[in-house]
Amino acid sequence: MLSDSLPFVLPDTDFKSLRSLVHIELQNNLITTLSANSKWKRLIDQKKMAVGVVDLRDIHAIKFARINGNEMMYAASLPKIAILLAAMDAFEKGELIETEEIRRDLRLMISHSDNQASTRMIDRLGYKKIESVMTDPAHSFYDEDYGGGLWVGKRYASSGARYPDPIKGLSHAATASQVSRYYYLLASGRLVTPERSRQMLDIMEDPELNHKFVSTLHTIAPNARLFRKSGTWKNYHSDSILVWGNPNRRYILVALVEDPDGERIIRQLVEPVERVMWDLSPRQ
Repeated sequence: MLSDSLPFVLPDTDFKSLRSLVHIELQNNLITTLSANSKWKRLIDQKKMAVGVVDLRDIHAIKFARINGNEMMYAASLPKIAILLAAMDAFEKGELIETEEIRRDLRLMISHSDNQASTRMIDRLGYKKIESVMTDPAHSFYDEDYGGGLWVGKRYASSGARYPDPIKGLSHAATASQVSRYYYLLASGRLVTPERSRQMLDIMEDPELNHKFVSTLHTIAPNARLFRKSGTWKNYHSDSILVWGNPNRRYILVALVEDPDGERIIRQLVEPVERVMWDLSPRQ
């Protein structure tokens, strides 16, 4: 059954946790396909490449696959999605007043990956607030039982104290599985409230940095709606995207790569991952 709108709606009785939706055939085919590239296989084996895929073509038969899904890696600007969620949570609880200036900073932070806007948001919220939202049992986007996850523990500036994560001591971290869960809950309207999820989707749509996943998708799916956040620092490259195109092109894709050629690797991931999904019917 297809839904043309976002966030899509599933009754609570039909909604399942993403971890329960791991699809063995999709998982095996993803591993086989990506491992056929010798460099990608080496990075995967070294735990320097992590991938998450969520097939959303049929919202009543969602499929999830991941490689190194619980391997937490430095993710540069990608964890700014944690700041976005913490801000929405703070708005909803009356802890932060939603002003035009703050709305502008949130858009700059996500679409342009503007570090100054991101730092202003961190200063408004504080590390403890961001951590409390990431570890809240309602989301559990940072969970030590699953390798950690989304973490923001440093301003996106040269100054300021670090607040590293408890497992690896990273300042800006993510796992492919937790980022996949974030987009899954966002797409289904389950982050904060359906209205706040819709607001977050609006902020994340139409990314203005044309690289990595977006570069490929602008070529092969120019009419698809794209909701996205990426990150780059030195050899650390990451990208995350919700693709909402024609009924056969609806999915979430996340990649974290530690390699000098990471941008190109992520750009090249899109088409083989799409082929892996297309080898399965939506209901298979």
